[in-house]
Amino acid sequence: FTEQIRQAITEGRMKIVPEFRKNEFLELIKNGVQDVSISRPRKTLSWGVPVPGDDSQVMYVWLDALANYITVLGYPDRAEWQAYWPADVQVIGKDILRFHAGIWPAMLLGLDLPLPKTLLVHGFVHVGGSKMSKTVGNVVDPMEIIQSYGADAFRYFFARHIPTQDDGDFTWEKFEKAYNGELGNDLGNLVQRVAAMLTRYQAGVIGDAPQAEHDMTIYRDMMQRLEFDKALDEVWSSVRSLNQYLERVKPWEIAKRRATDHDAESHLSEVLAYAASTLLQIADELVPFMPATAQAIHTIFGTGVVPADVPPLFPKRYIHTPDPRARAAS
Repeated sequence: FTEQIRQAITEGRMKIVPEFRKNEFLELIKNGVQDVSISRPRKTLSWGVPVPGDDSQVMYVWLDALANYITVLGYPDRAEWQAYWPADVQVIGKDILRFHAGIWPAMLLGLDLPLPKTLLVHGFVHVGGSKMSKTVGNVVDPMEIIQSYGADAFRYFFARHIPTQDDGDFTWEKFEKAYNGELGNDLGNLVQRVAAMLTRYQAGVIGDAPQAEHDMTIYRDMMQRLEFDKALDEVWSSVRSLNQYLERVKPWEIAKRRATDHDAESHLSEVLAYAASTLLQIADELVPFMPATAQAIHTIFGTGVVPADVPPLFPKRYIHTPDPRARAAS
């Protein structure tokens, strides 16, 4: 099946993303692919699925594992599997590309089944520039992050600060800087201040204004190209832009002029409605990455009336790094 697989890749019927991973695999198979034994002797492998008719052999684990992609959907007995296969995107690690781009397509071709449309190949997450290792003792437990900072904060960091299509690096310092700075200050404080101004100046009522429509072309392009880190960069560009807009327009100063300037009331309403509308658009873009945060923003601004209680989206957390508030107090 080597030539059929090569054609599927080069013709784009089975894309491998990023491009350099595709080129790596094509180089690997340029001289053909050797046959793979689909079984292993039971005497050297005590576990495994027995080979029908030969109790001395068990199935090669990758043959068994790869088949799960469709057997778990009901293949071949239930027709429902066809609603989900072929997959639009299969997400895999770079170390198992050869199994998913070589053995798996051969299995599918042998069964006369369609190939996955795209293989998205991600890299490794290192810790402080080194590979995670139990021996070294630098393994990071995802559940520890989620329990301390929330699932959305976990999703945000690994979607934005770890390149989607390459290796990335984690440290607690990087994580808490992103959590407290980008999530807590940039987005969290922005939501709080807009909600507070609407409550203070307009009894929580969001006025009518043209819907915010910043250009989403780059965001959509990055999503289409499966570069999710860059898509989130674009979202944060909108977050920063809205913060800068408020600093430039100064709605709190407009509010002070309402007693003497009859246009100030409508101007203030426009500014705050625009801010709320922009936050709702930002929330829409965050749905694939931070669904709980997106829902929280919609709950605050989506009904037209800001709730009486708006808790902070990302309360400050300094668990692994020094708390600058403690230094300031001392």
